[in-house]
Amino acid sequence: MHLIMRALLISLLVITLVSCNSSDKKKDSEKAKIVYSADWESLKQHETPEWFLDAKFGIYCHWGPYSVPEYENEWYAHWMYVNEKNPEAKNGKPSHFYTHHVETYGPLNEFGYKDFIPMFKAEKFDAAEWAQLFYDAGAKFAGPVSEHADGFAMWDSKLTKWDAKEMGPKRDIMGELSKEIRKRDMKFIATFHRQWLFGWFPTWDETTDASDPEYADLYGPKLKKGDFQYPYNPHEIDAGEDRYYPRAGKEFNDEWLNRLKEIIDNYNPDLVWFDNKMDVVSEEHRKEFLEYYYNHAENKGQEVVSTYKFYDFAKGTAVLDLERSRMKEKKDFPWLTDDSIDWKSWSHISNPRYKSTNRLIDFLVDVVSKNGAVLLNITPKSNGEIPELVKERLLEMGAWLKVNGEAIYGTRTFEIYGEGDAKVVEGHLSEEKNADNTAKDIRFTTKGDVLYAIALDWPENGELHIRTLKQGSELYQKDVASIQLLGNEGNLMFNRDTEGLKIKLPNKVGDHAFVFKINRK
Repeated sequence: MHLIMRALLISLLVITLVSCNSSDKKKDSEKAKIVYSADWESLKQHETPEWFLDAKFGIYCHWGPYSVPEYENEWYAHWMYVNEKNPEAKNGKPSHFYTHHVETYGPLNEFGYKDFIPMFKAEKFDAAEWAQLFYDAGAKFAGPVSEHADGFAMWDSKLTKWDAKEMGPKRDIMGELSKEIRKRDMKFIATFHRQWLFGWFPTWDETTDASDPEYADLYGPKLKKGDFQYPYNPHEIDAGEDRYYPRAGKEFNDEWLNRLKEIIDNYNPDLVWFDNKMDVVSEEHRKEFLEYYYNHAENKGQEVVSTYKFYDFAKGTAVLDLERSRMKEKKDFPWLTDDSIDWKSWSHISNPRYKSTNRLIDFLVDVVSKNGAVLLNITPKSNGEIPELVKERLLEMGAWLKVNGEAIYGTRTFEIYGEGDAKVVEGHLSEEKNADNTAKDIRFTTKGDVLYAIALDWPENGELHIRTLKQGSELYQKDVASIQLLGNEGNLMFNRDTEGLKIKLPNKVGDHAFVFKINRK
């Protein structure tokens, strides 16, 4: 009887503990759930998820009807309308885009931007092939430009007929890519430029098709001559300079927000990226977007990221994104930079100038060492083919990451980003001002007790000299147990003195940045 009573008491105790534990878990779960409201302070509660902090590298692509002419860059849709009457015409002369367009396709009242849409057939587009390439390149997140400044939606939209499902390819590009990208365990992203549509086309110019009300759903609201403005320069904002800068009305703002909601509802993107000029949209609509996106993710148990440029969202509500640029120093907050594989254009053109694989890898390493991540743009042809030279560079990046990825993925920053002679020029669209790196340029990342020192070129004297890690350095007070070169077997010989850590080099391994894994005692 005593044994029976004891067994019952133990059972009751176990049930109570399990019940309490379940109750505590439920309370923790309820406590962890956040309901966001459309105000900046509430939105600052959102935290950047670990997956983004670990991912470091993503790929997206500018691809749409603007890919058809293959001329100069993705701004063709805008510059093709800049005739001698346009305020943007320099010295009263039409843009060379306009001249090329009229000579190639005819007058703008007969052949406008809308007429490129039937030519954008994407007949060779294969979502599985694209996603596999992104995966093989080492990307951890990927997706298309959902809508560029041209107003053409790359998804199956119920809000407009000017979309890829009803016109052009007659396929749900975003839907196909989201499935294939996620099949390969990558995060799916959506990128959005629609705010640029406000004034992108000269809807005031009666000599072009952009003024025809029949196409208003594509070309945007009727504005007056001169209403198209470039975004404010941040320095001008800081200086309080007052310029004429028209803002969109309620109808445009609502459409901007509703298209985003449709993307979120249909495709559940893990990251929503924005180009700049979002201040053309009301602050309330911008806050409503973040409220909707973050609450949608909370309800689905999904961890998401949104990005912004300049001052388009309040600091701390989303991840800051740079364009064709990087930081000089390590930052205490995560950030993103987007850059194109082509120095000249974000979309495919007939005469590209692609960056070298070495440049792309060095850029990635430098950005990661400063607490950033890279979103690399590629340039598919209008028929859906990815150019061979683009594929080649992506696969070379993937091969490098397969060997050296442990020094990139899941890493965190060191006390300083690195050492070397290279000086970074910061600022919007500044990347071409930055020179290539040399063997003196070394970048650091960490993972647990491991320190990675990444030399951006191979030293010719047979020794890597890291001054930062000298004996007695306050930055690295640990004793070094062993050092390996990733991709090479065995430990390397080294000496550490008051001048630095000196590593004797083996035969050269690989063609790009070289990763030295430093293990502490």
